[in-house]
Amino acid sequence: MPKTTIKIFDTTLRDGEQSPGASMTTPEKVRIAKQLEKLGVDVIEAGFAIASPGDFDAISEICETVSQSAICSLSRAAEKDILRAAESLKLAKQARIHTFIATSPIHMEYKLKMKPDDVIRRAVEAVKLARSLVDDVEFSCEDATRSEMPFLREIIAAVIEAGAQTINIPDTVGYAIPRNYEQFIREIVSFTAGRAAISVHCHNDLGLATANSLAAILGGATQVECTVNGLGERAGNASLEEIVMTLKVRKDLFDGADTRINTREIYSSSRLLAQTCGIEPQPNKAIVGKNAFSHESGIHQDGMLKNPLTYEIMRAEDIGLERNTLSLGKLSGSHAFREKLAEMGIVLDGVALDRAFKKFKELADKKKIVYDDDIRSLATSEGATVPSEFELIRMQLTDCSGGVPTSAVTIRAKNGEERTDAAIGNGTIDAVFKAIDRVSGYSGKLLDYKVEALSEGKDALARVLVKVVFDDSKPAVMGHGLNVDTMLASAQAYIGSLNSYLAMKDRLQKFDPQSI
Repeated sequence: MPKTTIKIFDTTLRDGEQSPGASMTTPEKVRIAKQLEKLGVDVIEAGFAIASPGDFDAISEICETVSQSAICSLSRAAEKDILRAAESLKLAKQARIHTFIATSPIHMEYKLKMKPDDVIRRAVEAVKLARSLVDDVEFSCEDATRSEMPFLREIIAAVIEAGAQTINIPDTVGYAIPRNYEQFIREIVSFTAGRAAISVHCHNDLGLATANSLAAILGGATQVECTVNGLGERAGNASLEEIVMTLKVRKDLFDGADTRINTREIYSSSRLLAQTCGIEPQPNKAIVGKNAFSHESGIHQDGMLKNPLTYEIMRAEDIGLERNTLSLGKLSGSHAFREKLAEMGIVLDGVALDRAFKKFKELADKKKIVYDDDIRSLATSEGATVPSEFELIRMQLTDCSGGVPTSAVTIRAKNGEERTDAAIGNGTIDAVFKAIDRVSGYSGKLLDYKVEALSEGKDALARVLVKVVFDDSKPAVMGHGLNVDTMLASAQAYIGSLNSYLAMKDRLQKFDPQSI
């Protein structure tokens, strides 16, 4: 296939929002749209204007805010839908109306209750009306992969003649198989002969949405409709990040086909969406899952430390992460253990290092996660001097109904000095962390916070895990606390992460690049 630029049509704000629990407010949609523009998507499907006043308002505000990406509204092949879509797009710098109607026998008979000739007539009328209102019109054959090819040829020819510049061939119910879908798209591309761009929109019901989208590109499609994190109805949509990075990594198979996506904004886009709608990608999600660049196996960790290309086909930096992660566990080797100690500013060697590593392996067999504080304890037991800048002495909280959450914290620095300060926050935890920032002089940004009970009953121990970036420095550091009081455990975890950051910072400052 000739080298080409694949357009990315992002439908996170429309099809993605249809995922149960993913509803977003207008300000949230505008914020995500701005990030999608920064990401470099070609078309943002901002909503379904006729669906609700909220969708209409979101599309309108996005049109005022975004200028680099085309803004699109979905509409059924109905006059009122198209007029409403056009009204919502009137302030767009680049406006597109995306109209659709079902073309499969089962949809036409049971959902539309229309004859094929009536479906074609409705589609043509819709495209003509849309084209009279905007310059850019896309037409979708809903449930195309269960439609009959002779009918698809007929309706596609008719809507192209009516003015549609993009024809979308969606796998609406995730029915397609990559090999068949590639040939299916190839036939349509051949038939249209350049009179319109061919787009695809794949669902993930069989886990094949990304594979089908890539197969369609091999078949000649030049636009892919997808969502950040693969968010969408049922099992989701084709994942934007998977499609983009596959084209980047496997240019050999796609003859150089690429997108305009700024891949360094992928992780930021993923995190913004997850934090906005509260739906996290599964840990093993390709590209953006929290384990995607983590390595626990000792063999893998050793290879990564020698050359990252041994076990990674792309760099974490390529998607906006500063570095990959070596997660210490029962499969980790001594090389990774030594690197972790060095990162924390802990010096152990010889017999002491061997004994500490043996204890680490014994501990890792008993628990899922080995925390930095666990490693500090192991190192201390073997006589290492473990750097610890700050220690929590006491904490006082005020959080009454209708009041302002306040926290006062006293910490002891390693020189013996005790410091006390207080802060207010948006909640108790926020107040605690802000107080620690004030009293320590370092500013942290909380990326992740988890709490779990280690036993049953009112006196159960609470384990808190935090992931923090201090002073806008990368990478993030972990800390954990253990206490029957969740607030105290949270403070311990936060201070633990600060100590890890300071130890790592000190090590980097002492590092001499000429020693390599």
